Amino acid sequence: MARVIVVGAGVVGLSCAVRLLEHGHHVDVVARDLPLETTSAVAAALWYPYRARPYDRVAGWARTGYAELARLAELGARDGGPETGVRMRTGTELHPAPAADPWWRDAVPELTRVSPLPSYADAWSFVAPVVEMPVHLRWLVARVEALGGTLTRMALPALPDSADVVVDAAGLGARRLADDPSVRPVRGQVVLVGQVGLDDWWLVGSRPPLYVVPRSRDIVVGGTDDEGEWDRRPDPGTARRVLARAVELVPELARAPVLGHRVGLRPERPEVRLELERRGRVRVVHCYGHGGAGVTLAWGCAAEVAALVDG
Repeated sequence: MARVIVVGAGVVGLSCAVRLLEHGHHVDVVARDLPLETTSAVAAALWYPYRARPYDRVAGWARTGYAELARLAELGARDGGPETGVRMRTGTELHPAPAADPWWRDAVPELTRVSPLPSYADAWSFVAPVVEMPVHLRWLVARVEALGGTLTRMALPALPDSADVVVDAAGLGARRLADDPSVRPVRGQVVLVGQVGLDDWWLVGSRPPLYVVPRSRDIVVGGTDDEGEWDRRPDPGTARRVLARAVELVPELARAPVLGHRVGLRPERPEVRLELERRGRVRVVHCYGHGGAGVTLAWGCAAEVAALVDG
């Protein structure tokens, strides 16, 4: 079995660490930002393969991710089961113009065409995992530690060379650590509002996107997709516009108190990079560039990373 260092403690890095530990490898996770400080912690985390390519590989990773998240939802729902932070929720995606079936159609068990709301031309409904990221990230850390792995805060000047294998799951950090300028931020701003009895999620396929994702104690309302923007400060004007659009879609939100504002920087790349590179005696498995689909693709990519390390 290999000694593996995973660089990055977001959902992708931690999922890779769990799979590698389950395969019997010795795994240490190192990261500048601890899990609750990462972009993953900000995510609305509705299963949806957003801003990630190539479509053929992404569809396969998304299908694996859906199945694993559904399993974790069932595990968390059992009496005495661990709190995984995953719940299956029904929702509707709306489109302003007629739309063909999504390219990821086969990744979900069932997708049903439904009548769109007024002012929309098309809609479909499906059940998807919704992940409460603070809860899920804590569960992932606990799973890593229970399997014998470690998590250490460490700002690295370069990818380490002191292990058999290094998994580069550094997200935007790969610009520097992997010398890859094709990785860029896509800024996403969300508003957290109080839970007002909403169970179903809503998504509008437009630019900028609009999504309303209920969780157990709050609702995540977004969002934006500002390409190349590094500013992590919430913008009050943007928050007002996002909330106004959301209230038009889901009028119940008009009575929801605002609980907070968050900004995350999605690590986008022309294509997700998941490949093996040999650097002398060290094998480096790059796994970054997941765009807005880190939660959706994490378990599928983790399975492929584990297969590369095993090989």
